[in-house]
Amino acid sequence: MSAKITLYTEQEIIEEVKKFAKEHKTSVSKLVNNYFKLLLEKEKIEIKNKNTQITDSLYGSLKSVKLDENDYKTYLEEKYL
Repeated sequence: MSAKITLYTEQEIIEEVKKFAKEHKTSVSKLVNNYFKLLLEKEKIEIKNKNTQITDSLYGSLKSVKLDENDYKTYLEEKYL
């Protein structure tokens, strides 16, 4: 569903954007719409990357530690028994 939006900017920018749209055989509306889509997608990617930075920083931190299933069982027994 489409909806109308009103934007205010400098007249010079409007003229340049209209020229750009014409040269690329598209409309100013499509340019703005595509820009908004890219902006939102970039935001989603940045949020996803930020959330994984913590877990990525922990990856491999226990490589030198020799633990197995029995160690975990022992830990749980000591903690809860």
